[in-house]
Amino acid sequence: MLIMPQDPMLFAHLESFLELARRGTVSRAAEALFLTQPAITARLKSLESDLGVELFVRTGRGMKLSDAGRAFLPYAERTIATVDEGRQLVTNLRQGNVGALLIAAAPAVSTYVLPRILRAFRATYPNVRLGVRTGHTEEVLEMVLRAEAHIGIGRPIRHPDVELIPLFEDEMLLVVAARHPFASRGKVSMAELAEERLILFDRTSSYHELTSSLFRQAGVIPASTLELDNVEAAKKMVQQGLGVALLPRMALSSELKARSLRPVKLVGAPTVRRPIVALRRKDAGEPIGPVAGFLETLHEVLG
Repeated sequence: MLIMPQDPMLFAHLESFLELARRGTVSRAAEALFLTQPAITARLKSLESDLGVELFVRTGRGMKLSDAGRAFLPYAERTIATVDEGRQLVTNLRQGNVGALLIAAAPAVSTYVLPRILRAFRATYPNVRLGVRTGHTEEVLEMVLRAEAHIGIGRPIRHPDVELIPLFEDEMLLVVAARHPFASRGKVSMAELAEERLILFDRTSSYHELTSSLFRQAGVIPASTLELDNVEAAKKMVQQGLGVALLPRMALSSELKARSLRPVKLVGAPTVRRPIVALRRKDAGEPIGPVAGFLETLHEVLG
């Protein structure tokens, strides 16, 4: 059976022991620690009672370490040093100076949004170790739930154990090649769109369902489709005039700026938007350090 001492050793007792060993008198130790002499004496007596030995020899010129005190001294020093190191580490972590940050993100987010977020984050927190994993939002949610990621980014999937933090809304844009007849018109109806070859991407993603839902609501069926497995391939196909596509705006910044893809307004159809959120476990506690810094960076860059 483990028997606990009646007055267990405390950090403050070790701190007083070390200061007394350095200063040689109770009065000097008390002054250094901003305590009263009785408080130092009480701490020393408690520590000696706990260890069952006297740690100091009282002399007319002050106090000297006993043989037991000299033997105990390096262990007390290591303990205090270890606690001080732990305190500094926690301080650095709270301030975001050190630590690790694991992020899980949906494919489009990790490709088109996350790089500029991480560039801004790295500028402020250069010593934080970063890790990024990509998966559809269902997978992102699972990674957050299994504590494999501190923060997830994707569409809002509700779960009782996960907090959803709104970031921005992404818009689905109809884009065509610069030479396509729709480019000069600037707007078309759903019926006209249905006559074109529609380029779809990633059947397992929510974007595919958003596009399909738009056509179902309009009561039209695309005459022809071409299915691909990623956004980049879909953009290239559209640029080559092989069809038109509804693509997330966040994936189109470069092409719209270069005018290699042209946006076309859909007349009589609702604007398709999809919210993007950060996902975080509710039991993770108040965000500190890298997590708090990353959330702040998200809002600064995306806000």
